[in-house]
Amino acid sequence: MSSDKPQKPETVAAQALGWIDAETHAVAPVVHASSTYLRDADNQYRTGRAYARADNPAYDQPEALLAALEKGEAAMLFASGMAAATAVFQALAPGDHVVAPKVMYWGFRHWLIDFARNWGVEIDFVDMSDLAAVKQAIRPSRTRLVWVETPANPLWDIVDIAAVAEIAHAAGARLAADSTVATPVFTRPIEFGADLVMHSATKYLNGHSDLVAGALVTRVKDEPWERIADVRSHIGGILGSFEAWLLLRGMRTLFPRVRTAAANAAVLARKLDADPHVSRVLYPGLPEFPGHAIAARQMKGGFGAMMSIRVKGGEAAAIATAARVKLWKRATSLG
Repeated sequence: MSSDKPQKPETVAAQALGWIDAETHAVAPVVHASSTYLRDADNQYRTGRAYARADNPAYDQPEALLAALEKGEAAMLFASGMAAATAVFQALAPGDHVVAPKVMYWGFRHWLIDFARNWGVEIDFVDMSDLAAVKQAIRPSRTRLVWVETPANPLWDIVDIAAVAEIAHAAGARLAADSTVATPVFTRPIEFGADLVMHSATKYLNGHSDLVAGALVTRVKDEPWERIADVRSHIGGILGSFEAWLLLRGMRTLFPRVRTAAANAAVLARKLDADPHVSRVLYPGLPEFPGHAIAARQMKGGFGAMMSIRVKGGEAAAIATAARVKLWKRATSLG
């Protein structure tokens, strides 16, 4: 049975855009392992592909699927979330100014402080929940990018994407949003005005702790997007063909995985919030969480599965609590 009705995102993901191999009619994607492509008798590339570092057919389907889920025009896969995020900054020019959040993934913040500034990119870190501070940090004619992360690791701060996008665009800057924790299941930043969306695809997009990958999605394929593509090709932060295949497989179960995790997190957050040994639960789904109202407006169908728990007794008590858990794994990742 066929239907002309638009498919729901859940179906789009599960069907992987309904892809069928044109040559073999296989319903599962193949792994494109070749690193290079043949020239014809006229020394031309028949398929338009020359070298896998610049153009790998293994990326076509997962990139198209992610772009569809995020409502963007195109997507790009990278070797890691850090490779994806840093490519955005490596496409900037010396003297360009960036506004970034005070609360963000520490590894990327470390890179911004210790590396991005080395070639003349100027960065101001601000509280993204303070829109007046964001406006004040903007430098007319010099601010090229505003970077947000929502929910933001490790305190899960919520950023009003639409409000910050308005500030950025009024200054002629682009807005990039790290949406690793929200995923397109709950938030599609492009619909709120973001120009770029970044994912550490290692986390929820893949969901199986068996690959490291990153991705960018763009609202439109413009000149800055082409510069980022050049960065990926020339610096070489590319994803392997098998890893791209694994990522596509992971994304097909994205919606049930993430929704189940978020539903469980909501129950757990309420229970922990009432526990006498816990001093505070930081979870956007709790009504008393500072960014809850924005999250309720911006995250559709759930608040994600990440939370931070402050136990009474300080660091020693926190370490002891983590050592006694039986279900959670004490490992560095999420999703």
